[in-house]
Amino acid sequence: MLRLLWAASIHTRYFLRRYMPTNILLDLIRTRRGLKWGVPAMLLAAPYLLAASICTNLIADGGPGWLNLLVILFIWNALKFIVMGPVSLIVLLRVHIQEAGERRRVRRQSEAMKSARFEAIGA
Repeated sequence: MLRLLWAASIHTRYFLRRYMPTNILLDLIRTRRGLKWGVPAMLLAAPYLLAASICTNLIADGGPGWLNLLVILFIWNALKFIVMGPVSLIVLLRVHIQEAGERRRVRRQSEAMKSARFEAIGA
């Protein structure tokens, strides 16, 4: 039974990561080229929170109970985008530091190669 639940959760996660628009967008933001779009993507949380508010008002006015599922989904998606902004900034800062270190390392190696060539020529 546990194996069946485990397999079902794996397939559900794969389906959601592969085909749901918010997960596709967040995967694109997590790439090196997409990190700069993390903070602007936080603005996408506003429409999700608005939709959750509208559904909550509909439920309060006697709407169907299944709208509660949409409220949870909208709030979850909003939270994903709100969290992705600061996370993308931290990751972008880390990537910039690593790239700067790599550039320094390459520059030092090229300078060492130049000085070794000049020493070989001068000797």
